[in-house]
Amino acid sequence: MAYVISDECIACGACADECPVSAISEGDGKYVIDADTCISCGACAGTCPVGAPSEE
Repeated sequence: MAYVISDECIACGACADECPVSAISEGDGKYVIDADTCISCGACAGTCPVGAPSEE
């Protein structure tokens, strides 16, 4: 399943830099993950300083 980013996101962009398929983009006040592009690798979750990304 694709990852999603919770409201805990601080919009630092660390997750977007780590995503190997560029599925993460800046949204309105937080980053968002395109579920159709996400390969569920977990790279975003491993780099997030606040633990915002998690599997749906």
